[in-house]
Amino acid sequence: MTLAVNIAQGASNNVTMRNRIINGAMVISQRNGTSSVTCSDGTFLVDRFVYDSTQASKFTAQQSSTVPAGFSNSLLFTSSSAYSITASDYFLFEQRIEGNNVYDLGWGTANAKTVTLSFWVYSSLTGTFGGSVFGGQYYPFSYTISSANTWEQKTITIVGSTSGSWGTGTSTGMRVAWSLGTGSTNSGTAGAWSGSSFFSATGAVSVVGTSGATFYITGVQLEAGTTASP
Repeated sequence: MTLAVNIAQGASNNVTMRNRIINGAMVISQRNGTSSVTCSDGTFLVDRFVYDSTQASKFTAQQSSTVPAGFSNSLLFTSSSAYSITASDYFLFEQRIEGNNVYDLGWGTANAKTVTLSFWVYSSLTGTFGGSVFGGQYYPFSYTISSANTWEQKTITIVGSTSGSWGTGTSTGMRVAWSLGTGSTNSGTAGAWSGSSFFSATGAVSVVGTSGATFYITGVQLEAGTTASP
C-alpha cells in the first residue's frame, strides 16, 4: 500500500527510471513525521533528503501540507535568526543518488547525457536562488523566485559532465543540493561545470540571513533529456 501511494504521488522512481529522485513529492517522513526538527549537519529531513551545513541551529525543517495543486506534502525550512554567513559557510539540503540509479547517464564519459531538474518552490523571499549538482564535478545552478509566498515551478537543464570520477554501484553517484545560504568560497558561476567545490551560484539569496524566512519545496524531478515531464 505504501509503495502504491509513493508511485501515485511521484515519490519514487517508476519502472523506467524516469525520475532519479526518490520521494521528490515529500510524502514519506518516517523519522520525523510532521514534527519540526532543528537542523545541524547530517540531520535527516523527509526520507532521502539530508541537511548539510557548517553551522547548527540556524534552521528548523518539517514536512508540510502547504502545497501546489496536485501534491499533498512539501518540505519546509524556517530560518531561526538573521545570520550573516562567512566566506566558508554553507547551508544546504540535498539528495544523494545511488550510482546504480544514474549509471546510464554516462557522466564522466564522452557520452554524458543531458538532464533536466525541475521542482516547485514557495518562499517568503524573492530573488535569484542557487544550488548545485555535483559528484565528479560541480555544476552550480540558479533560479528566480519572482513572487513571495507563491508556488512557482522551476526547470533547469544541465548538459552532462564529460569529466571527473562519478560514483557507481551502491556508492553515491551524484548529489543534488539546494542552497539556503552559501559563502563566496563555495559559490561559483551558474551554468558551468567546475572542479571546485561550488554548492551554489554566486550572488544567490541567503535564506539564513533573514529571521523567520520560509522556504518550501516539492515535486522534485531529475530526468534524462531536455524536458520536464508532468
